[in-house]
Amino acid sequence: MSPVVHSRIQMKGFPAAPKGRAPSTMAEGLSSLIAKQRAAIIAKWFDSAVQSYAPDTAAFMRSQKDPFANPVGSRTRAGLETLLDELSAGMNAAGIARGLDPIIRARAVQSLNPSQAVGFVFELKRILREALGRRCDAADLAEMDGRIDALALAAFDLYMACREQIMELRANETRNRVFRAFERAGLVAGENADPGADPEGSTT
Repeated sequence: MSPVVHSRIQMKGFPAAPKGRAPSTMAEGLSSLIAKQRAAIIAKWFDSAVQSYAPDTAAFMRSQKDPFANPVGSRTRAGLETLLDELSAGMNAAGIARGLDPIIRARAVQSLNPSQAVGFVFELKRILREALGRRCDAADLAEMDGRIDALALAAFDLYMACREQIMELRANETRNRVFRAFERAGLVAGENADPGADPEGSTT
């Protein structure tokens, strides 16, 4: 589990449930409504999530169902399924991390700004309202909105952590490439070179 996601979930927590309801349990009515509309909600959420990519990439991710030919699309859909289940159930930190990690890591290597990378999380609010209409209680929707907001914060923290890691890897790669060029030019000694060795290789 990503420590960044776990930290955000533990530190920020989630909105308190209405009086008389367990804090980690969404209202049974709302959970039931989401379960009945699960496939449609996931389809719309997935479509919203891939819109952040280039048009041709998004079209491929929507149309290609083979997980081997389209691993990013497959992992994104699976991650969204996990996240929706956690949002409507117990908000388990490990489950949230398991759902977020593959989605955000794939987006971190793209040329997406932070709002593009995590904006799909907020789109779930609109999708739920369109799918459920007036059949759910306003208080239940408000509680779900709070959970979605907390999920978005976790996604943002994970995205920034991934970007920092990528920048560090690129900096190390550049540093190593420059060092090898200097080494080939004889400007620096190799890592395993003996500082006391005769540069001409002569013996006495």
